[in-house]
Amino acid sequence: MNRLQQKFAEGIVIFDGAIGTEIYRRNFFVNACFEQLSVTNPDVILDIHRQYAEAGADVLTTNTYNANARRLAHFGLADQTAAINRAGVKLARQAAGDTLLVAGSIGPVGDAEPGGDSRSRAELLREQIAALAEADFIIFESLRTLADLGAVLEAVRSFPDLAYVLSFALDIHPVNSDGATLAEFVRRISANAGAPVPTALGLNCGGGPESALGNLELLLKLTDLPVVVQPNAGAPRVVDGRMIYMTSAEYLSTYAKRYADLGAAGIGGCCGIGPAHIEELARTIRPLARAEKRELPQLVVHEEQLREPVPLAGRSNLGRKLASGELIRLVEITPPRGFDLAGTLAGARKCFEAGIDAVNLPDGPRASARISPLATAIEIQRAVGIETILHCCCRDRSLIGLQAELLGCAGMGINNILFITGDPPKLGDYPFSSGVFDVDSIGLVRIQARMNRGVDLGGKPLNAVTRAVIGVGADPNAIDPEREYRRTCEKVEAGAEFIITQPVFAVEALFRFLDRIAHLHVPVVAGIWPLASLRNAEFMRTEVPGVVVPDSVMERMSVAADREAQRRAGIEIARESFAAIRERVQGVQVSAPFGNVDTALAVLR
Repeated sequence: MNRLQQKFAEGIVIFDGAIGTEIYRRNFFVNACFEQLSVTNPDVILDIHRQYAEAGADVLTTNTYNANARRLAHFGLADQTAAINRAGVKLARQAAGDTLLVAGSIGPVGDAEPGGDSRSRAELLREQIAALAEADFIIFESLRTLADLGAVLEAVRSFPDLAYVLSFALDIHPVNSDGATLAEFVRRISANAGAPVPTALGLNCGGGPESALGNLELLLKLTDLPVVVQPNAGAPRVVDGRMIYMTSAEYLSTYAKRYADLGAAGIGGCCGIGPAHIEELARTIRPLARAEKRELPQLVVHEEQLREPVPLAGRSNLGRKLASGELIRLVEITPPRGFDLAGTLAGARKCFEAGIDAVNLPDGPRASARISPLATAIEIQRAVGIETILHCCCRDRSLIGLQAELLGCAGMGINNILFITGDPPKLGDYPFSSGVFDVDSIGLVRIQARMNRGVDLGGKPLNAVTRAVIGVGADPNAIDPEREYRRTCEKVEAGAEFIITQPVFAVEALFRFLDRIAHLHVPVVAGIWPLASLRNAEFMRTEVPGVVVPDSVMERMSVAADREAQRRAGIEIARESFAAIRERVQGVQVSAPFGNVDTALAVLR
């Protein structure tokens, strides 16, 4: 494997951002030859590379995008082609050290001009590839036409061992400037017999993070190769008469998580994306990728060390109903931001009096800081007498802390636990908090399943088996349904005993998911969110990952005359969803929007 393939095998690779716009920000105007600065102003280029390295990039891209003889001839520098490219690699390598990778950047050559260099595009590309030999791989950026692609494919034939990436620059619609589609590009690559196979394909520049998401989804369906996505900052939008660039560091990191969920192997940025963007992107993506890739130690546990788990029906009332196939009704109540539990206990008491089976308690939803859900669960079960389902989130605790939490649950009689990976801190109120993510939800389920047989992660025997009913989350609306299906299967294989889904508004997506996982024979509890208002519907539709609110629902909410009418419409829509799915699931979990338990109970009444 080449070094880039090795990086892909370790997890999502963070690429750097733009070079050209960073040079421009340093008061070098566009009539200068930016590539020549690697020779004449090396400290400027080195500083840009070092800023990206400090931001968390795994790959530094050379300042050589237009360093081919035809482009350099515009500045009378064609005879310095080799020197400029070698200088670009040297500076990137100096900043990269031994751990980061260096990508040799090559842009399109362009057409020959009258009286200019008459060599073919492929010849000019071969000259530049040879001059970038010390890079770890070549990235052919901003391929916009089949002619550009054809020249690259011809050029790489002369380098049979070359590691390279082909990156396309698409318009807002998934076509290139000559009208070629992604499918045509991929077919052309596949038909290039005799040439080395690309290490990866990519998308760069184009219409910004939003359009890159749709193009990424298309490209992933067309190839088995790793895909790298590097959107630019997009075009400014008119907001109240002002031209505003929407691609803040926060905005890009939000889309980066979606790229990762789809299956992108590498994520970075192009024009307008700087070190601050890459720093936030790395903070968001790297912990999640590390958790998903991390393997728990495979300690040898002899069969005689393992004890028989308590039967599911004997662990809790929820376990009994799951085992018997009875209909389950749950209400989700979010713990408060302060420490006064009076309102939470009052809501739990209403649920108990209404015959609800258990209260579901999220753990820091959307990376918010709230009172300990474990403390809340203990107090609800003590003061009210209704069972709880405690979320256990991987974000905030190390493996030692997580095991301590699970043992605490066992000691305090909190036996229903839903294991989730959790939202990264970047998405919440404390973006500079560190996400631990020693393990993801699959690994945490394995730990709990082992504790249910009397052994901890380190192979140490417990004084008794834990009695946890093991639950996991699932997203029927996942933008990458194959990944969601695979991870759901892995969760069940690890020991999951029931599933609670993200809120369901489009029942068709839920039915497709249920059909797909039917062979797992695991009870599914469908999530339902009664919309509190039109504004709440808009927030759920645009800001909450994994939630799809159909146009028909938005229309019904919008015609309601006032906020109370909208709340009633939300309850009615939720009731209809419950009725539509009731025969296909073992239960429902209804959220209490903004803590309003009465709304949740109105759905179940």
